[in-house]
Parts: sequence; C-alpha cells; structure tokens
Amino acid sequence: MAVLAGSVSAWHALAPSWQVPLPTAADAAEERLQDFRDALYFPIREFLDGGNPYDPAAMFAHWPVRQDFNLYQPYHLLLHAPFALPGYRVGAVAFTVVSLLLLVALAALTAQAVRRYLPVPFAVTTAVVAALLVTSQVGKAQLYVGQINPLIALGAAGALLARRDRPGWAAVALALAWLKPQYGFPLAVLLFARGSRRVALTGTAIAAAASLPVVVLLVVRGGGIGPFLDVVVANLTHARGTDYGAVDSVAAQRIDVAAVLFRVTGWAPSGVELVVLAGVLVTSALLIRATAEPVADLLTCLAVVVCVVHQPGDVLIAVPAMAAVAALWWHHRAERGWGAAGLAVLALAVPFAHLYTVDSAVVSVFGPRAAVTVDGAAVVVAWGLAVVAAVRLTRVRPVVAA
Repeated sequence: MAVLAGSVSAWHALAPSWQVPLPTAADAAEERLQDFRDALYFPIREFLDGGNPYDPAAMFAHWPVRQDFNLYQPYHLLLHAPFALPGYRVGAVAFTVVSLLLLVALAALTAQAVRRYLPVPFAVTTAVVAALLVTSQVGKAQLYVGQINPLIALGAAGALLARRDRPGWAAVALALAWLKPQYGFPLAVLLFARGSRRVALTGTAIAAAASLPVVVLLVVRGGGIGPFLDVVVANLTHARGTDYGAVDSVAAQRIDVAAVLFRVTGWAPSGVELVVLAGVLVTSALLIRATAEPVADLLTCLAVVVCVVHQPGDVLIAVPAMAAVAALWWHHRAERGWGAAGLAVLALAVPFAHLYTVDSAVVSVFGPRAAVTVDGAAVVVAWGLAVVAAVRLTRVRPVVAA
C-alpha cells in the first residue's frame, strides 16, 4: 500500500518537470522548476560558455532567470553539469527523477537510523517513509521547484549516521552537505563539537579541494583575484538588496530564528543574524556532546536550520533523526525529557503537513503573513523543545526497545 500510494504521489510530483514551459523572459515568475532553472541549469550553462555565474549582472543579461546564483560551492557547477548538457526539458526531467531517487535513498537511510534502536523491517520502513516524503509538502516542493536539497539532506544525514563507524564516508557525506555553505558550515562546527573532528575537517577539506579547480578557472577568466572578489561582493550586495529571501520581506519563507523574530515582532535589530548564528551554535554545541542519540542528532539538524538563512524545505535533513526520536518516544514517553523530544518531532512535522489546502485555510483565516510564518515558528519551537529535551536527557542513554 505504501509503494502504491508513494507511486501515485511521485507521478504527480514528477509531472511539473515535463509540463513546465521552456524558460523565457516572459516566464520569469514561473515557480515550477525555478531553482533548477536559476540555481543549476543556466548558471552551469553560463560557466560552460566561459562566463562567471556568480555575477548577477551576467546572469540577468544572458539568461531568463528570476534569481541570482547564490554562493553555492563552486564544485556544484561540475557535479550537476550532466543535467545542463542536454536541452532544458531533458535536463529538467532527468534531474527531477534523480531527486526522487535521492528521496528514496533518504528514506532508506531513515529506515537504517530507526533500526539502530528498534527491530523494524527495512524494506517496509523505507517504503512507508518514502511514500510519506513524496506526499508531504516538503518532499513535493523539492521536485516542484527543482531544489538540490535531497542530495544535501542525504549528505547531512549520512555524515551524522556514519561519523563513528565509517568516518571516511561521513567526511564525503559532509562534503556534499557543504554544497550550500549554510548547511556545511554549521554542520561541520557541530560535528567538531561532538568529537568528530576528523570528519568535520576532512569533509570541509574535500569540499574545498573539489571547488578549487573551478575557483582557479574563474579567477583566470576574470583577470585575477581582485575582479573575482568584486563579483563575490556584487553577489552578496544583490542578495541583501532583494526581497526574495531577506529577513524583512513578508513574502520570504525563511525559518531561521532571525526571520521568525521579525515575522512575529516586526523587529529586526542590526546584526541580529550574526548574534543568532553564534547563540544557536554555542547553545547546541554545549548540549549535544552530553546528550543521548538520537536526540543529539535531532538537535544538531534543527540547530543547522535555525541558526542561519534557511527555508521550510531545508528541514529535510532532519528526517532520519526525526523518525528515530519518534520511534523511541513511544517506548520512553513516560521518562524524563522524552515528552519534550516528542513535542519537538510534532512541531517539526508542521512544514511537512503544510499542504496547499492547509496553506489556503491559513491565508483565508489569518492572512498571508501568518502563512509564511507558521513553518518557521514551528521549527524554531522544535529547536527550543529539543534544547529542553537535551538538558533533561544529558548523559542518559536510551534503552533500546525489544
């Protein structure tokens, strides 16, 4: 039944990849596959044509994109090049199918995470989790807009699960999570704090080494380090000036603490994002070393997505830890700390359940500002509850259920 339900949901989630019109300047507001278009296909085409995709002026002048190309790791331009070599339609369908397979792989990793604590059947658990993922708003959104988050989520979850037994593979997985620095940096910091220093340093080094050839080529093309740094500054300046993801944009669907603070209070003091980054990382790092798994893994994932700029789909990285905590909660729900852990999972489920019908109901009753706030508020609350659970569970190891 799970395979059947998941297959139906997967078919509907894949449909936009062959239904979306080919990109033109008139279709810049098209949401279907917009991230594939703006953050993968045309940036890679610009790179292959001899340009610098990090330059907003070049991207807007040469290609029908709506967003500038953010500061993804440069190796992204090589890793995903196979999807930009064919025509747009073929590349979009191929990328979406691979993203779906990555969601299934994340479901398999989730099943493995749960099996560390409970003797559940691997195939059935994988099928159920995969069906839930492609039916949920978070899972469907990855395929609808063409996000690269399934790969990053697989990397982040893999780094957490393999950090002790297979540190080499964990380092490679962390390098994949570094694809977007707002994932890689906080995750590396928290892995280092948890004692996985080799994984944190090696994974970061792999990502840097993979990006170095691309950086060198862009520097040579641009005429030196100075012009290349000017492009980076222009990229950051544009990011701060657009209302597409800024803290003070009512339309932006950010879930980090700084953005949620503004949504709820209307207050965004200068420097708040750096304060939040430091505060969340320090608080989480102090707790996770002495906290039992999988609550420590859940706290790590939540800290990553609330400390710096993230959007609802980014909670995908927490799925394995979320499932493991949910499975253990039932057996330990009466014990100290597990009530907060269970509530953290419940709060984290909000973005997954934020389907179109739910969003329409929220907009009609509370207005559009509430609709773009509810996911972020729920995730921040989930992090707070995970902190409470970590404090209460400090140095207490869960008993594996028979």
